[in-house]
Order: sequence, then C-alpha cells, then structure tokens
Amino acid sequence: MPAKDFYHDTVCTALIKDGWTITNDPFKLKVGGRSVYVDLGAKKLFAAEKQGRKIAVEIKSFLDPSLVSELEKALGQYDLYSLIMEDEDPERVLYLAIAQTVFAGFFSE
Repeated sequence: MPAKDFYHDTVCTALIKDGWTITNDPFKLKVGGRSVYVDLGAKKLFAAEKQGRKIAVEIKSFLDPSLVSELEKALGQYDLYSLIMEDEDPERVLYLAIAQTVFAGFFSE
C-alpha cells in the first residue's frame, strides 16, 4: 500500500462534509497482474435523480522542492489512472486534489 499524502485526511474530511461517502481508501486498480492505487474512491447519491455519482481522487501535496518534478509525477499518475479507469470503471470521474496555495502559486503562473 502506498503512503498517504500530507493532505489525505483533509481531503477526506472535505469530501465527507460535502456529502460524499468514501468507498475506497485507497481505490485499487489492476494493470495486468499488478495493482496501482488512487488515493480515494467516493460516491454521492442524489435522491432526486435516483442515481449515484462516483469519483476517484488522487491527492498530491507538492512538498518536494522541485514543483516541476512533482507536476510530472502527478500528471503521469493521473494519465495512467484515467486510462485504466476507462476500462475498469468508466462511470467514475477522476480528480486531482492539490492545496489551494499550490494552485494559486504554481498552477496560475
């Protein structure tokens, strides 16, 4: 099992407060005979629509001094997980969770 990112519990708490149910922590995907793990799987039920939404969330802390290196890793994981989920769980939407400060600083340049 992979180590949890620094903001893992914060993201879990935010999802739960927004009405999501954490279904997988972590969310396991199979690639041939190997496994990879998205940080979280969650679902949210909408009573009015009688259908559920399912998401997977990859959490990245961007704590490494090289933000470009962190971005490369995050995008690589995101792309890999997206491709696998297209086959294994196509109705689930993948999100990348990052800190607001990282988004406001690094991602808005």
